[in-house]
Amino acid sequence: MCGRFTLTATKEQIEKQLNVHLDDYEPRFNIAPSQPVLSVISDGKKRKAGYLKWGLVPVWAKDPKIGYKMINARGETVDEKPAFKRLLKRRRCLIVTDGFYEWKRTDETKQPYRITVNDRIFTFAGLWDRWKSGDEEIVSCTILTTAPNEFMRDIHDRMPVILGDEERKVWLDPSIEDKEIVKDIIKPYPAQYMTAHEVSTYVNNPRNESEECIKSLSE
Repeated sequence: MCGRFTLTATKEQIEKQLNVHLDDYEPRFNIAPSQPVLSVISDGKKRKAGYLKWGLVPVWAKDPKIGYKMINARGETVDEKPAFKRLLKRRRCLIVTDGFYEWKRTDETKQPYRITVNDRIFTFAGLWDRWKSGDEEIVSCTILTTAPNEFMRDIHDRMPVILGDEERKVWLDPSIEDKEIVKDIIKPYPAQYMTAHEVSTYVNNPRNESEECIKSLSE
């Protein structure tokens, strides 16, 4: 799964790498479910960046609290589940990050790691939806997950779907509705580009928000 991540890059780095404009941005060291996450959508001509609530609330939901249970969507069955299959065609997004946390089970505890990709900004494959009830509106998202690659397998049995530059173009293209084309890029990211380091259990508390979260225990 993916339950916590970071975005510590500068505004300028994000804008340049993803070809977007940011009106509002603040680096984050411990992004948690139910919080706003920086996301990118496209109308086929131009990309637009903004914030979505992490935890999908489907348009048909009776209670928005369902979002707490829908922070992730399994890539293997995303085209089958009622909450996701419609979105896979028309409401795909990128979720911007520069590292995510995962907890490795040991005999005595769970050790948190921060995982990065080439020490640069990267993006998760996401789906989004818009929920309304009276005057209340929630625009929310979920992060797709897949089986672990050989690197992640030692840490956890799932990993987020990470999209490379060319895959981003396909994922954001609203003219592509063929689920087979889209599902073809829902797969583990190449292991050779990923690194990880142990971090303090300080990150376990989602209220903790500082550089201490990402600091390597070996430093």
